[in-house]
Amino acid sequence: MGEKTILVWFRNDLRIHDNEILSEAIRKADKVLPVYVFDPYYFKTSASGVLKTGSFRARFLLESVSNLRANLQQFGAELLIRTGDPAEVLTQLAEEYHISEVYHHREVAPEETDVSEKVEAALWKMKLNLRHFIGHTMYHKEDLPFPIKDIPDSFVTFKKKVERDSNVRQCVTSPEQILIPEITDAGDLPTLADLGVPEPVDDSRATNHFTGGETEALNRLEQYFTTQQNCGQKAGKNVGGVASCLSPWLALGCVSPRQVYWEVVKYRSTLQNADALMLELLWRDYFRFMFKKHGQKYFRAEGFNDETPQPASNQDELFEHWKNGETGVPFIDAAMHELNATGYISNYSRQAVATYLTKELQVDWTRGALYFEEKLIDYSPASNWGNWAFVAGVGNDTKSNRYFNAAKPANQLDSKSDFISTWLPVSA
Repeated sequence: MGEKTILVWFRNDLRIHDNEILSEAIRKADKVLPVYVFDPYYFKTSASGVLKTGSFRARFLLESVSNLRANLQQFGAELLIRTGDPAEVLTQLAEEYHISEVYHHREVAPEETDVSEKVEAALWKMKLNLRHFIGHTMYHKEDLPFPIKDIPDSFVTFKKKVERDSNVRQCVTSPEQILIPEITDAGDLPTLADLGVPEPVDDSRATNHFTGGETEALNRLEQYFTTQQNCGQKAGKNVGGVASCLSPWLALGCVSPRQVYWEVVKYRSTLQNADALMLELLWRDYFRFMFKKHGQKYFRAEGFNDETPQPASNQDELFEHWKNGETGVPFIDAAMHELNATGYISNYSRQAVATYLTKELQVDWTRGALYFEEKLIDYSPASNWGNWAFVAGVGNDTKSNRYFNAAKPANQLDSKSDFISTWLPVSA
Protein backbone atom coordinates (compact mmCIF):
# COMPACT_ATOMS: atom_id res chain seq x y z
CA MET A 1 0.00 0.00 0.00
CA GLY A 2 1.34 3.45 -0.96
CA GLU A 3 1.87 6.37 1.31
CA LYS A 4 -1.15 8.37 2.41
CA THR A 5 -0.80 12.09 1.67
CA ILE A 6 -3.34 14.63 2.93
CA LEU A 7 -3.56 18.09 1.38
CA VAL A 8 -4.10 20.78 4.01
CA TRP A 9 -5.89 23.72 2.40
CA PHE A 10 -5.17 26.86 4.41
CA ARG A 11 -7.69 29.68 4.14
CA ASN A 12 -8.46 31.87 7.17
CA ASP A 13 -6.42 29.69 9.54
CA LEU A 14 -2.87 30.84 8.82
CA ARG A 15 -1.20 29.30 11.85
CA ILE A 16 0.53 26.20 13.13
CA HIS A 17 -0.50 26.44 16.80
CA ASP A 18 -3.98 25.14 17.65
CA ASN A 19 -4.68 24.19 14.04
CA GLU A 20 -6.80 21.06 14.03
CA ILE A 21 -6.62 20.37 10.30
CA LEU A 22 -2.83 20.40 10.37
CA SER A 23 -2.55 18.32 13.54
CA GLU A 24 -5.14 15.81 12.36
CA ALA A 25 -3.54 15.50 8.93
CA ILE A 26 -0.15 14.84 10.52
CA ARG A 27 -1.74 12.20 12.74
CA LYS A 28 -3.66 10.45 9.97
CA ALA A 29 -1.26 10.64 7.02
CA ASP A 30 2.27 9.62 6.19
CA LYS A 31 2.87 13.01 4.61
CA VAL A 32 1.12 16.35 4.49
CA LEU A 33 0.92 18.87 1.65
CA PRO A 34 0.23 22.42 2.96
CA VAL A 35 -1.34 24.68 0.32
CA TYR A 36 -2.54 28.28 0.09
CA VAL A 37 -4.43 29.55 -2.96
CA PHE A 38 -4.81 33.23 -3.81
CA ASP A 39 -8.23 33.41 -5.43
CA PRO A 40 -8.43 36.32 -7.95
CA TYR A 41 -12.10 36.77 -7.08
CA TYR A 42 -11.17 38.39 -3.76
CA PHE A 43 -8.91 40.96 -5.42
CA LYS A 44 -11.20 42.16 -8.16
CA THR A 45 -12.15 45.79 -8.69
CA SER A 46 -15.74 46.75 -9.45
CA ALA A 47 -16.75 48.96 -12.36
CA SER A 48 -16.96 51.86 -9.91
CA GLY A 49 -13.38 51.28 -8.76
CA VAL A 50 -14.19 49.62 -5.43
CA LEU A 51 -11.73 46.94 -4.34
CA LYS A 52 -12.98 43.67 -2.91
CA THR A 53 -9.90 43.61 -0.69
CA GLY A 54 -8.28 46.92 0.16
CA SER A 55 -4.57 47.64 0.20
CA PHE A 56 -4.00 47.34 3.95
CA ARG A 57 -5.73 43.98 4.28
CA ALA A 58 -4.10 42.63 1.12
CA ARG A 59 -0.65 43.52 2.46
CA PHE A 60 -1.51 41.99 5.84
CA LEU A 61 -2.61 38.81 4.07
CA LEU A 62 0.61 38.57 2.06
CA GLU A 63 2.64 39.03 5.25
CA SER A 64 0.58 36.34 6.99
CA VAL A 65 1.00 33.78 4.19
CA SER A 66 4.72 34.54 3.98
CA ASN A 67 5.06 34.02 7.74
CA LEU A 68 3.13 30.75 7.57
CA ARG A 69 5.56 29.52 4.92
CA ALA A 70 8.55 30.55 7.06
CA ASN A 71 7.12 28.84 10.15
CA LEU A 72 6.41 25.63 8.23
CA GLN A 73 9.97 25.66 6.93
CA GLN A 74 11.19 25.62 10.54
CA PHE A 75 9.52 22.20 10.79
CA GLY A 76 11.23 21.04 7.60
CA ALA A 77 8.00 21.53 5.65
CA GLU A 78 6.93 23.89 2.87
CA LEU A 79 3.84 25.85 1.86
CA LEU A 80 2.76 25.52 -1.75
CA ILE A 81 1.47 28.85 -3.00
CA ARG A 82 -0.71 29.15 -6.06
CA THR A 83 -2.93 31.80 -7.67
CA GLY A 84 -6.14 30.78 -9.41
CA ASP A 85 -9.53 29.14 -8.97
CA PRO A 86 -9.22 26.90 -5.87
CA ALA A 87 -11.32 24.15 -7.48
CA GLU A 88 -8.91 23.97 -10.42
CA VAL A 89 -5.73 24.42 -8.42
CA LEU A 90 -6.55 21.86 -5.73
CA THR A 91 -7.65 19.18 -8.17
CA GLN A 92 -4.43 19.66 -10.16
CA LEU A 93 -2.34 19.35 -7.02
CA ALA A 94 -4.37 16.37 -5.85
CA GLU A 95 -3.54 14.56 -9.05
CA GLU A 96 0.10 15.65 -9.16
CA TYR A 97 0.86 14.63 -5.56
CA HIS A 98 -1.43 11.58 -5.38
CA ILE A 99 -3.52 13.09 -2.61
CA SER A 100 -5.74 10.77 -0.53
CA GLU A 101 -7.91 13.44 1.08
CA VAL A 102 -8.20 17.24 1.47
CA TYR A 103 -8.72 18.96 4.83
CA HIS A 104 -9.98 22.50 5.41
CA HIS A 105 -11.77 24.64 8.00
CA ARG A 106 -15.40 25.29 7.21
CA GLU A 107 -16.53 28.87 6.49
CA VAL A 108 -20.02 30.29 7.04
CA ALA A 109 -20.47 33.29 4.70
CA PRO A 110 -22.07 32.57 1.29
CA GLU A 111 -19.12 33.51 -0.93
CA GLU A 112 -16.71 31.40 1.08
CA THR A 113 -19.07 28.41 1.32
CA ASP A 114 -19.67 28.58 -2.45
CA VAL A 115 -15.92 28.16 -2.97
CA SER A 116 -15.93 25.14 -0.65
CA GLU A 117 -18.83 23.57 -2.50
CA LYS A 118 -17.12 23.99 -5.88
CA VAL A 119 -13.93 22.45 -4.53
CA GLU A 120 -15.88 19.60 -2.95
CA ALA A 121 -17.71 18.89 -6.23
CA ALA A 122 -14.46 18.94 -8.22
CA LEU A 123 -12.72 16.60 -5.80
CA TRP A 124 -15.72 14.29 -5.70
CA LYS A 125 -15.33 13.74 -9.43
CA MET A 126 -11.87 12.41 -8.60
CA LYS A 127 -13.39 10.27 -5.84
CA LEU A 128 -11.63 12.36 -3.21
CA ASN A 129 -13.15 13.66 -0.01
CA LEU A 130 -13.06 17.26 1.23
CA ARG A 131 -13.19 16.95 4.99
CA HIS A 132 -14.58 19.91 6.92
CA PHE A 133 -13.33 21.04 10.31
CA ILE A 134 -14.53 23.78 12.66
CA GLY A 135 -11.73 25.99 13.93
CA HIS A 136 -12.77 29.65 13.83
CA THR A 137 -14.71 29.92 17.10
CA MET A 138 -13.91 29.92 20.80
CA TYR A 139 -16.70 27.42 21.53
CA HIS A 140 -16.85 24.38 19.29
CA LYS A 141 -20.19 23.91 17.55
CA GLU A 142 -20.51 20.39 18.95
CA ASP A 143 -20.17 21.70 22.51
CA LEU A 144 -23.01 24.24 22.35
CA PRO A 145 -26.02 23.48 24.56
CA PHE A 146 -28.30 23.63 21.51
CA PRO A 147 -28.19 22.71 17.82
CA ILE A 148 -27.42 25.53 15.38
CA LYS A 149 -31.06 25.81 14.30
CA ASP A 150 -32.12 26.42 17.91
CA ILE A 151 -29.44 28.95 18.91
CA PRO A 152 -31.14 31.88 20.66
CA ASP A 153 -31.23 34.98 18.48
CA SER A 154 -30.78 37.14 21.57
CA PHE A 155 -27.11 37.63 22.33
CA VAL A 156 -27.85 37.98 26.04
CA THR A 157 -29.64 34.62 26.11
CA PHE A 158 -26.94 33.01 23.96
CA LYS A 159 -24.22 34.30 26.30
CA LYS A 160 -25.98 33.18 29.45
CA LYS A 161 -26.64 29.63 28.23
CA VAL A 162 -23.24 29.10 26.64
CA GLU A 163 -21.29 30.33 29.64
CA ARG A 164 -23.43 28.21 31.96
CA ASP A 165 -23.61 24.96 29.99
CA SER A 166 -20.55 24.85 27.69
CA ASN A 167 -16.81 24.64 28.04
CA VAL A 168 -14.02 25.84 25.78
CA ARG A 169 -11.85 22.99 24.55
CA GLN A 170 -8.13 22.90 25.20
CA CYS A 171 -5.86 23.95 22.34
CA VAL A 172 -4.68 21.29 19.93
CA THR A 173 -1.10 20.19 20.55
CA SER A 174 1.38 21.76 18.15
CA PRO A 175 3.24 19.34 15.85
CA GLU A 176 6.78 18.19 16.56
CA GLN A 177 7.57 17.60 12.90
CA ILE A 178 5.80 17.85 9.56
CA LEU A 179 6.67 15.39 6.80
CA ILE A 180 5.87 16.46 3.25
CA PRO A 181 6.23 14.85 -0.18
CA GLU A 182 9.01 16.01 -2.47
CA ILE A 183 8.00 19.42 -3.81
CA THR A 184 8.75 20.22 -7.42
CA ASP A 185 7.52 23.83 -7.40
CA ALA A 186 6.57 25.55 -4.14
CA GLY A 187 5.45 28.69 -5.99
CA ASP A 188 6.26 32.32 -5.34
CA LEU A 189 4.36 34.67 -3.07
CA PRO A 190 2.55 37.15 -5.34
CA THR A 191 3.07 40.87 -4.98
CA LEU A 192 0.31 43.39 -4.51
CA ALA A 193 0.86 44.39 -8.14
CA ASP A 194 0.38 40.76 -9.18
CA LEU A 195 -2.97 40.78 -7.38
CA GLY A 196 -3.99 44.10 -8.90
CA VAL A 197 -4.02 45.90 -5.57
CA PRO A 198 -2.25 49.28 -5.10
CA GLU A 199 0.43 49.66 -2.45
CA PRO A 200 -0.92 51.08 0.83
CA VAL A 201 0.40 54.40 2.02
CA ASP A 202 1.25 54.35 5.72
CA ASP A 203 0.10 57.39 7.65
CA SER A 204 2.45 58.85 10.26
CA ARG A 205 -0.52 59.61 12.51
CA ALA A 206 -1.39 55.94 12.96
CA THR A 207 -0.98 54.70 16.53
CA ASN A 208 -1.52 51.03 15.70
CA HIS A 209 0.74 49.15 13.30
CA PHE A 210 -0.17 45.68 12.10
CA THR A 211 2.23 43.13 10.63
CA GLY A 212 0.60 39.93 9.43
CA GLY A 213 1.47 36.42 10.54
CA GLU A 214 1.35 34.00 13.43
CA THR A 215 4.71 35.09 14.80
CA GLU A 216 3.56 38.67 15.25
CA ALA A 217 0.16 37.50 16.54
CA LEU A 218 1.80 35.50 19.34
CA ASN A 219 4.11 38.41 20.14
CA ARG A 220 1.12 40.77 20.38
CA LEU A 221 -0.76 38.28 22.52
CA GLU A 222 2.13 37.99 24.96
CA GLN A 223 2.65 41.75 24.99
CA TYR A 224 -1.02 42.41 25.70
CA PHE A 225 -1.09 40.14 28.73
CA THR A 226 2.31 40.99 30.15
CA THR A 227 2.32 44.77 29.70
CA GLN A 228 -1.43 45.50 30.01
CA GLN A 229 -1.16 47.70 26.93
CA ASN A 230 -4.13 47.88 24.60
CA CYS A 231 -5.60 49.99 21.83
CA GLY A 232 -7.66 52.01 24.27
CA GLN A 233 -4.59 53.27 26.05
CA LYS A 234 -2.96 54.16 22.74
CA ALA A 235 -5.88 55.85 21.07
CA GLY A 236 -7.49 57.55 24.04
CA LYS A 237 -10.13 56.28 26.42
CA ASN A 238 -13.06 57.63 24.43
CA VAL A 239 -12.26 55.93 21.14
CA GLY A 240 -10.24 52.84 21.93
CA GLY A 241 -12.18 51.38 24.80
CA VAL A 242 -10.64 48.13 26.01
CA ALA A 243 -9.86 46.61 22.62
CA SER A 244 -6.87 44.31 22.40
CA CYS A 245 -6.20 45.05 18.71
CA LEU A 246 -5.95 41.30 18.08
CA SER A 247 -8.80 41.34 15.56
CA PRO A 248 -6.65 41.45 12.37
CA TRP A 249 -4.85 38.25 13.40
CA LEU A 250 -8.07 36.61 14.56
CA ALA A 251 -9.73 37.44 11.24
CA LEU A 252 -7.07 35.55 9.26
CA GLY A 253 -6.65 32.85 11.87
CA CYS A 254 -3.03 33.76 12.66
CA VAL A 255 -4.09 33.03 16.23
CA SER A 256 -7.15 31.08 17.33
CA PRO A 257 -9.92 32.47 19.57
CA ARG A 258 -9.40 29.42 21.74
CA GLN A 259 -5.74 30.24 22.33
CA VAL A 260 -6.64 33.81 23.24
CA TYR A 261 -9.30 32.49 25.64
CA TRP A 262 -6.87 30.28 27.51
CA GLU A 263 -4.37 33.12 27.76
CA VAL A 264 -7.12 35.24 29.31
CA VAL A 265 -7.82 32.48 31.81
CA LYS A 266 -4.11 32.27 32.61
CA TYR A 267 -3.75 35.98 33.31
CA ARG A 268 -7.27 36.68 34.54
CA SER A 269 -6.32 37.55 38.10
CA THR A 270 -4.00 40.34 36.94
CA LEU A 271 -5.70 41.47 33.72
CA GLN A 272 -7.91 44.52 34.07
CA ASN A 273 -9.82 43.96 30.84
CA ALA A 274 -10.27 40.19 31.02
CA ASP A 275 -14.08 40.23 31.00
CA ALA A 276 -14.20 42.73 28.14
CA LEU A 277 -11.88 40.61 26.01
CA MET A 278 -13.94 37.50 26.76
CA LEU A 279 -17.03 39.42 25.67
CA GLU A 280 -15.38 40.35 22.36
CA LEU A 281 -14.55 36.71 21.68
CA LEU A 282 -18.11 35.68 22.51
CA TRP A 283 -19.55 38.30 20.14
CA ARG A 284 -17.35 36.87 17.39
CA ASP A 285 -18.71 33.39 18.11
CA TYR A 286 -22.28 34.66 18.23
CA PHE A 287 -22.16 36.36 14.83
CA ARG A 288 -20.48 33.35 13.25
CA PHE A 289 -23.09 30.95 14.61
CA MET A 290 -25.86 33.34 13.57
CA PHE A 291 -24.46 33.28 10.02
CA LYS A 292 -24.55 29.51 10.09
CA LYS A 293 -28.16 29.65 11.27
CA HIS A 294 -29.55 32.47 9.10
CA GLY A 295 -27.18 32.82 6.14
CA GLN A 296 -28.25 35.22 3.39
CA LYS A 297 -30.55 37.30 5.59
CA TYR A 298 -27.48 39.23 6.75
CA PHE A 299 -26.85 40.51 3.23
CA ARG A 300 -30.32 41.93 2.53
CA ALA A 301 -31.19 45.57 3.07
CA GLU A 302 -34.29 44.47 4.98
CA GLY A 303 -32.24 42.07 7.10
CA PHE A 304 -34.62 40.07 9.27
CA ASN A 305 -37.49 42.51 8.85
CA ASP A 306 -40.27 42.35 6.31
CA GLU A 307 -39.66 45.87 5.09
CA THR A 308 -36.55 47.63 3.84
CA PRO A 309 -35.74 50.79 5.86
CA GLN A 310 -36.66 53.84 3.79
CA PRO A 311 -33.41 55.54 2.75
CA ALA A 312 -32.93 59.27 2.28
CA SER A 313 -33.70 60.57 -1.20
CA ASN A 314 -30.15 61.94 -1.59
CA GLN A 315 -28.35 58.97 -0.07
CA ASP A 316 -25.69 58.89 -2.80
CA GLU A 317 -24.53 62.36 -1.81
CA LEU A 318 -24.80 61.61 1.91
CA PHE A 319 -22.82 58.39 1.55
CA GLU A 320 -20.00 60.18 -0.27
CA HIS A 321 -19.78 62.76 2.52
CA TRP A 322 -19.74 59.99 5.12
CA LYS A 323 -17.07 57.81 3.53
CA ASN A 324 -14.81 60.80 2.84
CA GLY A 325 -15.17 62.18 6.36
CA GLU A 326 -17.02 65.30 5.24
CA THR A 327 -20.23 65.17 7.29
CA GLY A 328 -19.35 68.19 9.41
CA VAL A 329 -19.56 66.11 12.61
CA PRO A 330 -16.02 66.12 14.06
CA PHE A 331 -15.95 62.68 15.69
CA ILE A 332 -17.54 60.92 12.71
CA ASP A 333 -15.26 62.64 10.22
CA ALA A 334 -12.15 61.95 12.30
CA ALA A 335 -13.03 58.26 12.55
CA MET A 336 -13.59 57.98 8.79
CA HIS A 337 -10.29 59.74 8.08
CA GLU A 338 -8.55 57.25 10.36
CA LEU A 339 -10.27 54.32 8.65
CA ASN A 340 -9.32 55.53 5.17
CA ALA A 341 -5.74 56.23 6.19
CA THR A 342 -5.02 53.06 8.18
CA GLY A 343 -7.63 50.37 7.53
CA TYR A 344 -8.49 50.23 11.21
CA ILE A 345 -10.68 52.02 13.75
CA SER A 346 -11.78 51.03 17.24
CA ASN A 347 -14.99 49.12 17.90
CA TYR A 348 -16.48 52.21 19.49
CA SER A 349 -15.74 54.27 16.38
CA ARG A 350 -17.26 51.58 14.19
CA GLN A 351 -20.50 51.63 16.14
CA ALA A 352 -20.58 55.42 16.06
CA VAL A 353 -20.02 55.86 12.32
CA ALA A 354 -22.40 53.02 11.50
CA THR A 355 -25.10 54.48 13.72
CA TYR A 356 -24.62 57.92 12.20
CA LEU A 357 -24.84 56.59 8.63
CA THR A 358 -27.97 54.53 9.24
CA LYS A 359 -29.87 56.55 11.86
CA GLU A 360 -28.89 60.15 11.22
CA LEU A 361 -28.24 60.13 7.47
CA GLN A 362 -30.69 57.28 6.71
CA VAL A 363 -28.41 55.68 4.14
CA ASP A 364 -28.81 52.01 3.17
CA TRP A 365 -26.73 50.14 5.76
CA THR A 366 -25.42 47.60 3.23
CA ARG A 367 -23.44 50.38 1.55
CA GLY A 368 -21.59 50.96 4.81
CA ALA A 369 -20.99 47.24 5.25
CA LEU A 370 -19.53 46.98 1.75
CA TYR A 371 -17.30 49.98 2.40
CA PHE A 372 -15.99 48.38 5.58
CA GLU A 373 -15.42 45.16 3.63
CA GLU A 374 -13.05 47.02 1.34
CA LYS A 375 -11.29 49.12 3.96
CA LEU A 376 -10.96 47.09 7.16
CA ILE A 377 -7.71 45.27 7.74
CA ASP A 378 -9.58 42.92 10.09
CA TYR A 379 -12.61 42.32 7.87
CA SER A 380 -14.49 39.14 8.73
CA PRO A 381 -17.84 38.55 6.97
CA ALA A 382 -19.82 37.39 10.00
CA SER A 383 -18.61 40.10 12.37
CA ASN A 384 -18.83 42.89 9.81
CA TRP A 385 -22.25 42.16 8.34
CA GLY A 386 -23.66 41.00 11.65
CA ASN A 387 -22.57 44.22 13.34
CA TRP A 388 -23.97 46.43 10.59
CA ALA A 389 -27.35 44.68 10.59
CA PHE A 390 -27.36 44.94 14.38
CA VAL A 391 -26.67 48.70 14.35
CA ALA A 392 -29.16 49.31 11.54
CA GLY A 393 -31.88 47.64 13.58
CA VAL A 394 -32.56 44.88 11.04
CA GLY A 395 -30.54 42.14 12.71
CA ASN A 396 -31.90 39.02 14.33
CA ASP A 397 -31.39 40.60 17.77
CA THR A 398 -32.51 44.22 18.10
CA LYS A 399 -32.53 44.41 21.89
CA SER A 400 -28.99 43.73 23.13
CA ASN A 401 -27.37 47.15 23.43
CA ARG A 402 -23.70 47.00 22.64
CA TYR A 403 -21.05 49.74 22.32
CA PHE A 404 -22.74 52.84 21.11
CA ASN A 405 -25.66 54.72 22.55
CA ALA A 406 -27.50 56.01 19.50
CA ALA A 407 -29.42 58.43 21.68
CA LYS A 408 -26.22 60.39 22.25
CA PRO A 409 -25.77 62.74 19.29
CA ALA A 410 -22.58 62.15 17.38
CA ASN A 411 -21.75 65.84 17.48
CA GLN A 412 -21.40 65.57 21.27
CA LEU A 413 -18.71 62.89 21.06
CA ASP A 414 -15.23 64.12 21.97
CA SER A 415 -15.70 67.41 20.14
CA LYS A 416 -12.34 68.71 21.45
CA SER A 417 -10.36 65.49 21.83
CA ASP A 418 -6.80 64.78 20.70
CA PHE A 419 -8.29 62.08 18.48
CA ILE A 420 -10.24 64.64 16.46
CA SER A 421 -7.38 67.12 16.26
CA THR A 422 -5.14 64.30 15.02
CA TRP A 423 -7.37 62.98 12.28
CA LEU A 424 -9.28 65.98 11.01
CA PRO A 425 -7.53 68.16 8.41
CA VAL A 426 -6.70 71.64 9.60
CA SER A 427 -9.30 73.12 7.26
CA ALA A 428 -12.09 71.00 8.73
